[in-house]
Amino acid sequence: MTTHPTLHVETPDHGEPVAFTDAAGAVAHLQKLYTEASEFLCTRFAETLTSGAPVGTRYRAFYPEIRLRTTSFAGVDSRLSFGHVSEPGTYATTITRPDLFENYLIQQIGLLLKNHSVQVSIGPSLTPMPVHFAVANDTAITVPQEGAGDFTLRDVFDVPDLATTNDDIVNGTGFTYEDGAMPLAAFTAQRIDYSLARLAHYTATDPSHFQNHVLFTNYQFYVDEFEAYARTRLADADSGYSSFVATGNVEITDSETAITPPVKMPQMPTYHLKRADGSGITLVNIGVGPSNAKTATDHIAVLRPHAWVMVGHCAGLRNSQRLGDFVLAHAYLREDKVLDDDLPVWVPVPALAEIQVALETAVANVTELEGYELKRIMRTGTVASFDNRNWELRDQTGPVQRLSQSRAVALDMESATIAANGFRFRVPYGTLLCVSDKPLHGELKLPGMASDFYKSQVSRHLLIGIRAMEHLQKMPLERLHSRKLRSFEETAFL
Repeated sequence: MTTHPTLHVETPDHGEPVAFTDAAGAVAHLQKLYTEASEFLCTRFAETLTSGAPVGTRYRAFYPEIRLRTTSFAGVDSRLSFGHVSEPGTYATTITRPDLFENYLIQQIGLLLKNHSVQVSIGPSLTPMPVHFAVANDTAITVPQEGAGDFTLRDVFDVPDLATTNDDIVNGTGFTYEDGAMPLAAFTAQRIDYSLARLAHYTATDPSHFQNHVLFTNYQFYVDEFEAYARTRLADADSGYSSFVATGNVEITDSETAITPPVKMPQMPTYHLKRADGSGITLVNIGVGPSNAKTATDHIAVLRPHAWVMVGHCAGLRNSQRLGDFVLAHAYLREDKVLDDDLPVWVPVPALAEIQVALETAVANVTELEGYELKRIMRTGTVASFDNRNWELRDQTGPVQRLSQSRAVALDMESATIAANGFRFRVPYGTLLCVSDKPLHGELKLPGMASDFYKSQVSRHLLIGIRAMEHLQKMPLERLHSRKLRSFEETAFL
């Protein structure tokens, strides 16, 4: 008979879970546990690279977790869309990068303590921390690809596990932790770590630079406008903005310092006009197409932004529209297809009053038009998003009939995706587009077609998006996060 040696699993000693009644103390302990776990894995991994894999030993560390137990059905403030659990039970969430999410965690834990008058328990979870994510913060260590090292990585360390990296919680398809605890937050630690790594790759900026208000565009011109605006804000000591970060993590704190573009641009160039409290504005050039829009929002969602808005170009579908007119979406026709498996097309994606008011107010402010006069340059209506950029080259009978029946006033490839993912991830969303062509009326997007009106509107479009975000910066979080984004059994954390 063949005998197998017993595998020895070496883990850091975190001690017993600790109960807290103050949020800051709880987060400080989360940081302690996370640092111990990640440093343990980094140290053992570096030793293994140098000395080889240990025989019969596996190194394992666990994510820290927050755990809450309540036995009361006592009601909470019905106006709140977050900060409480819906029924008695045990709730938990695994935590990563508590340094990055410190303010968020203090806020969310503080609301639980206030609304339920119970302690929260902080301790190690049952979820192993993949070595790839543990060493991500140590630039001196790189995990080799499977087969490139002198040992089989997964024999010694834990690697990412898709079973704990999915979207079961936000998709509402059912999720409980191994011990039966219900989720406190929308994303598990592994899911967040996965997205933080993807963000750094796609945007070439560190996730720590992302601000709470995110603008998406599909037009490089807006990047230039954003940098120009950022420099005017940095020149004003009273603006509230502290720095501007360009792709490649180049950060400036004054209006004069030059920025050299990177030799190789990332897939989604991203720029950040920062405030010290994170309430500034991030601009992401997602490029063209619903796949890019889904990819960007899938990963930015883990940062729990306060709002995201699409400011892109579209095809105007009404003859009364002019190139340069604005479209404020109040409904979406989803033919992008990239989210059908996660959010069925029969799910309505409602307009959010807080975002709509901010965008309309910003248009009026920048254009100096009000009330009925504003209708001259802006329409509110349904925006359709297709996955086929050249839909005009096929038989138009079907698409045009659907567009007409939906009452659509504009067509693009990203807006419905961004709105639908905002709905899915409970991130307030909105869309303000600028008409760049009218394919149903012979005005195609060709060189020389742009009028002076169109050019002036494009130059103001980004400014309108910025002003809308600055309006939202002043809005209390409990007002901005609408209850209509929350499901029957919702997580307590935003």
